[in-house]
Amino acid sequence: MNTSPIAFLKGHGTENDFVIVPDPDNALDLSASAVARLCDRRAGIGGDGLLHVVRSAAHPEARAMAGEAEWFMDYRNGDGSIAEMCGNGVRVFAGYLERAGLVDEGDLAVATRGGIKKVHIAKGGEITVSMGRALLPEAGVTVSVDGRSWPARNVNMGNPHAVAFVADLEHAGELRSVPPFSPAEVYPDGVNIEFVVDRGPAHVAMRVHERGAGETRSCGTGACAVAVAAARRDGVDPAVTGTPATYTVDLPGGTLVITEYPDGEIEMTGSAVIVAEGVIDPALLTV
Repeated sequence: MNTSPIAFLKGHGTENDFVIVPDPDNALDLSASAVARLCDRRAGIGGDGLLHVVRSAAHPEARAMAGEAEWFMDYRNGDGSIAEMCGNGVRVFAGYLERAGLVDEGDLAVATRGGIKKVHIAKGGEITVSMGRALLPEAGVTVSVDGRSWPARNVNMGNPHAVAFVADLEHAGELRSVPPFSPAEVYPDGVNIEFVVDRGPAHVAMRVHERGAGETRSCGTGACAVAVAAARRDGVDPAVTGTPATYTVDLPGGTLVITEYPDGEIEMTGSAVIVAEGVIDPALLTV
């Protein structure tokens, strides 16, 4: 058993926060229970998830991507479960690599379980991540809160979203529980629900209930879904106009800038902040 202290950092992207564990050679055994303990805000370090930083060549799930991406984001949810991707997490992952001197400013490829993600680290710290394309299923739902109801646009960013435009973000209610929606069969596996208000031309603000988590301070795929829904509501489709569409999206934890290109590719730009670093008692990994 490893008895040496284990280095960690803590970072966030628009207040979506993560424990960062550098482990280039994939030497650590991070069980689901150990990750959950590290992410526990009372018994551990605290975070929405954990970023395990591994060289692609050293991880069996990423070895095939090593020729294109040196680094693999072995992302874990806060409950210890494994996840394919996290948009805010990729920004923080790239920010850590640059801070540690492992990569330079400019373009970077990051291997994830959701494939290789293109990242650009700008001078000054802003980081842009390629988020893929949105699907717009025809079936939508009606979302209801405290006697009010709104139609919600169905947007899929690799995970499902229902985007409702409202007059006041307070109308979303407490968002700890899932806002009722119908027909339920549109989202048989649950859905992330965004409530959106206008702030100005191509500028919106949102709150989100993330399935399985309640209201969160930031959701990268949710911000992308909101930008696409807002563009279509405004009669803007880059595939038709041939011109990129950019929307500013304010979240409780900060601001993201979302650009959709004529080929459908969506980019998300925002900050990545490292707030602390230290060492973990290795006993925490044995739980």
